[in-house]
Formats: sequence, structure tokens, C-alpha cells
Amino acid sequence: MKNIFIIHGSYGSPQENWFPWLKKELSKLGHKVLVPQFPVPPTDKQDSSYGGHKLSEWVETLNDYSRYIDNETIFIAHSRGCIFTYHYLAKIKQSISATFLVAPWINFLWYPKNSKRIDSFHQVPFDWKKMKKGSRYFEIYQSTNDDTPVSEGEEIAKKLDAKLVVVKNAGHFSASTDKKFIEFPLLLNNVKDFIKKNS
Repeated sequence: MKNIFIIHGSYGSPQENWFPWLKKELSKLGHKVLVPQFPVPPTDKQDSSYGGHKLSEWVETLNDYSRYIDNETIFIAHSRGCIFTYHYLAKIKQSISATFLVAPWINFLWYPKNSKRIDSFHQVPFDWKKMKKGSRYFEIYQSTNDDTPVSEGEEIAKKLDAKLVVVKNAGHFSASTDKKFIEFPLLLNNVKDFIKKNS
């Protein structure tokens, strides 16, 4: 059985979107599913660095779970959680089994005009070479109508030799904009298939 992490995005929590449902479904199969709460600033105190999220605090949070991170671990990350995952994978000493990135991004081209182009998650350059060594498999989910263009997913997939899954009209894979994303059957089935093929 696998240790599986679900990593939320900006202003996120373990209780939002498809996270509780996915945790329940994977737990039924005997996997240990961990959904940490990362430090997020109150939404009414957003600053000009796009919300004041601090990469160092997120790293410290996941370090508390280091005993569950080994070569059979799976990461599933959403939105800003993907940015965090890039950095974390570049730091770990042994590669994990797989990384599933949902609505990932790299660039700030589509950000609101009043936000800075750089925050703590982007001050450190992405080390794609080390990142690739941090996970033996990558799979990316990008929507045709997200604010983040499909070209972002294509670029990330190229850098990581990842499988790219383009989903039509899935927005940001978020229940706040599309209520059906309290579940995510496509992701569940693909994670299950990966585990079955690599057990």
C-alpha cells in the first residue's frame, strides 16, 4: 500500500474541492492518504506578493511528514500546490514513485495586473533537472478553459517528460467554479491504474 499526499493550493484546505472524496476513495483501497493543511494567510489580508504565501513555511509543514515520504510515495498537487511540489521534489534525497499535477503553472503572464510578478514561490528558480530526479513518474492535468493556458501544461510536460492529460472545459478543477469537482473520477482511475501497473 502507498503513502499518498494531496497538496492543496492558494488559500486552500484539506476539506475543499475533490480532496476529501479522493482521500476517502483511496483510503478504501488500503492506502494511507495524508492531506496536510499548509499555512495560508487570511483572504482579507492579501498583499501585493499575491497573498503572502511563504514557501519556507510550506516546506517546514511537509517536513513534519517526512517519515511517510519514501520511494513508494505518491504526490497529488493542485494549483499553487504544484509550484510547491516542484521545489520540494528538487530537495528530497530519494525519488518518490509518482507525481500528479492538477492545474499546474510556471509563468505569471495571466496574473492580475495589480499583483507582483514574483513571490516567494518564484524567487527560487525551478530546478527541473533535480525535480525530475525527485519523482519517477509525472502526470499533468490541464483544462482547455482555465486561466492557465494549456501551453503551460505542455511546457511543464516537456520539461518533466510527463504524460499530459488535457480535459475539456474543466476550469481550474475547482468546486468553487464547478460543483462537479467535489469528485474527480478521472484522476482517481488514473492513480489506481498507475498503482496497479507499478505494484
